[in-house]
Formats: sequence, C-alpha cells, structure tokens
Amino acid sequence: MIEDLELVLDAKAVLGEGPCWDFRNNILYWVDIEGKKVHMYNHISGEHKQVQLEREVSAVIPCITKDTEFIVTLDNGFHLLNIETEQLKFIGDPERDLKQNRFNDGKCDAYGRLWAGTMCRDGKTKDAALYCLDNEGKWTEKINHLSISNGMAWTSDNEYLYHIDTPAQTVTRYEYDLETGKLGKAKQIIDFSEEEGFPDGMTIDSEGMLWIAHYGGGRVSRWNPESGEKLSEICLPVPNVTSCTFGGKKLNELYITTARSGLDDEELKKYPQSGGLYKIKLHIQGVKTYLYQN
Repeated sequence: MIEDLELVLDAKAVLGEGPCWDFRNNILYWVDIEGKKVHMYNHISGEHKQVQLEREVSAVIPCITKDTEFIVTLDNGFHLLNIETEQLKFIGDPERDLKQNRFNDGKCDAYGRLWAGTMCRDGKTKDAALYCLDNEGKWTEKINHLSISNGMAWTSDNEYLYHIDTPAQTVTRYEYDLETGKLGKAKQIIDFSEEEGFPDGMTIDSEGMLWIAHYGGGRVSRWNPESGEKLSEICLPVPNVTSCTFGGKKLNELYITTARSGLDDEELKKYPQSGGLYKIKLHIQGVKTYLYQN
C-alpha cells in the first residue's frame, strides 16, 4: 500500500495533529499544536490556508450552526474561533489550576457534544482527564487519572466509546449512553505494548475497525476491536505519526498527520518529510465526522 501513499502537503508541522473532515465542503481541518496553527486543506482545489494563533491549539471542529465558527481546544481551555476574523471567544478552562497540563485530542459525538482530553506535559503524571463539553457550553469530567488522553472513536450504534491513554499502551472500550453522555463499564481491548511506537490518534471505519497512529513507530495500523487483532498496517517515511481520519467525497481516503517534534537535526535530515500531511486511497470507507452543535 505504501506505493499509493501521497504527501499532500509538505507542511513541516512541528506537531501536526487532530485531522477533522468537514463533509459539507470537502475541507480537511487539522492543527499544528506546537506551531500554534490551524490548517485548512481544500480537497477539490488543493488550496491550503492557515490561521496563526498565540497559544497551542490541539483540536479544531466545525460548528453546525455557522460555517465560519469552530470549537477549538487551546492550552488554556475551550474556545470558539471565527476562521474569517481569527477572533477567539473564551468558553472555559476546567484545568486552570493545573499549569503542567494542556488539552490534547478532541472529537464530537453524534449529539454534537465535544469530548476532549488533557495531557500531563511530562507524559507520566496521572493528573490528566477526559471532559465532555455539552451543547450549552458546560463541561463534565468523564475519565480521570490519565497521563495523555488521546485518540477516540464511537461505534456506529453509539453503544461504545473507544479511548487511548498513550503511556498505558492500551485501547479501552467504555459502555456509552448517547442520550446522557454517561460512560459505563470499561474494558481494555487492545494491547499496544509489543507494537512499534506508542498509540496516538485514532479513527474508525464503516466496518467498525479501528485505525491507530503509531507515534515513534512510523505507521498507521488497523485493528479488530472485538478480537484485539491487528489486521494490517500502512508504513510512512517518517517516524512520528500522530493521527488519521477518513475524507474525500466517498470517505475512502485516509488523511494522516505527522510531526517533527522530538527529532534532532540528524533525524530530520533522514526524515525530511516529517510534519507533512499524507493521504492514501483505500478500498474501505470511513464514517462522517460529527460536528459541534452549539
């Protein structure tokens, strides 16, 4: 499959992350956390735009109500971002007293609520958590004692939420109530400890299989969440693979973000396309990205 892998943008992102496909206009949104940028890539025209922010931004998701408005997580909490004016509106910060933390991965559920987790910058302390921001801008802590809250995905019937805590090297499945947003029993379903790198961002396809980015492992792998078996993998010419999502008109193109962060000069010479945005067309379809309902 590597022959079909395409470098869409040689963006040289410091820490490319959080790809989000807007099916309404065929635009891929993603972020450079450490570069403090929101990126916009038009699938049809090939146009690439970016918004420079003053703080680290870890997730960007379009709002259903306004084309120009996005929910974003910065290192100081939840905000609304107007892409045209580049103005931010502060919503709140559930971890304003935890200066050693910042927000990390975030996605919306089928009801348009934002689920976003935090991470301890040392990657070891267990002071991070996963929060749910509802449609009225109120947040609730859902999971605590995490180190690096990362990839998420929901089953098509919304009965389960999958979640990654990167240093734990596991994928955990939680019983999920869509009506209330409550989590039930937890079960570890995938053991990543024998894999190359660490589990980072994650998405799900129309067959219910999970796609996981390997940070430090140079690949994206596909897993059966029922058996815990790895089914296949796509290797990339860079080590730090951060996240992935399905896009394209048929949702059969997997977009993959990568990072330069943590690589020294010698490694950057060896892997010059680190921080690029990649794409590969597959015979498997993804599912629509849920947008934020405010």
